[in-house]
Amino acid sequence: MNPEQVVTLGRNAMETALWVAAPVLLVVTAVSVLISIVQVLTSIQDPAISAVPRLAAVAATVFFLMHWILRRLVGFTIHSFSDFRPWVR
Repeated sequence: MNPEQVVTLGRNAMETALWVAAPVLLVVTAVSVLISIVQVLTSIQDPAISAVPRLAAVAATVFFLMHWILRRLVGFTIHSFSDFRPWVR
């Protein structure tokens, strides 16, 4: 396996990881900002108030996007293993 193939495989893996993680990270960021604003306005600094909605947002996002995430990951895996001959040289 030459260096160009390693770089291409790594780039495709990183791109797939970015596409899979980006929606979850964007939702959690938005929820965190909203929670922070509410905590500043109400002066409630309980850690449970900030942790539970974030966890719920992650769970809901992953639940609703699971089909898309699995399709992305399976597509990457099939594309990586479909023609294995260039990787063995």
